[in-house]
Amino acid sequence: MSIIHKNIVLVLNRSWQAIAITSPANAFSQMATNAATGLDVQEADWMIPVKWDDWRHLPVREDDFSIGTASGQIRVPTVLVLSRFNKVPLHRPKLCSKNIWLRDQGVCQYTGRSLLPNEGDIDHIIPQSRGGPTSWENCVLSARVVNNKKADRTPKEAGLRLLKRPSVPRTLPVTHFLRNCHDIDDWKPFLRASGTSG
Repeated sequence: MSIIHKNIVLVLNRSWQAIAITSPANAFSQMATNAATGLDVQEADWMIPVKWDDWRHLPVREDDFSIGTASGQIRVPTVLVLSRFNKVPLHRPKLCSKNIWLRDQGVCQYTGRSLLPNEGDIDHIIPQSRGGPTSWENCVLSARVVNNKKADRTPKEAGLRLLKRPSVPRTLPVTHFLRNCHDIDDWKPFLRASGTSG
C-alpha cells in the first residue's frame, strides 16, 4: 500500500482530543480546504498548527514521512487538528467473535482459564438449535473442549456454571480504541498511556 493511503495521521478535534486515524490523502484534502491544520511537532511541548499554504513549504526532516510532488517533497503531517469539529464520537462495539474475546478478556467463562486463540470458541449459552439468539447476552468465550462437551445443552444440563452473566459492552469514546500501531512518537502526547499506544 502506498504511503498516501496508509493510516498514519492522528486526527484531533478542535480541542486537541484524539478522535480518529486517517491517511495522508485525507489529511492533505482537509488541509487544502481549510477543514484542518497540520500539527508541526518539534518536541512534546512545542507543537504549532500550520495551514496548508505554509505546510507545503516546511522542510522535510530525516525521520518524516513525505510525498513526492511535481514541486518537490511535501512532509506528511503525523497529527491533524480539525478546525470546526469539537466532539468526541462514541463507539459501541459490534457483536463479533473478536469483540466477545475482548469483552471476556480471553478467559473461558466456564472455567476461568486464560485461553490462547486456538483454544477458544464462542458459545451460545442457550444453544441456537434451541432458539438461543446470537446476542451479547447469550454469547460467551469458552474453552473449545468445554464448548464441545456442552454441545447443544444449556450450562445447567452440561453441569457448567458461568463465571458471570454476559452483557453488552459499554459505549466508550473512540479515543479509547485508538492504537499507535506504527509507534509514531508525535501521537504519544494525545493517546492514553495504557492501552492506546501499542
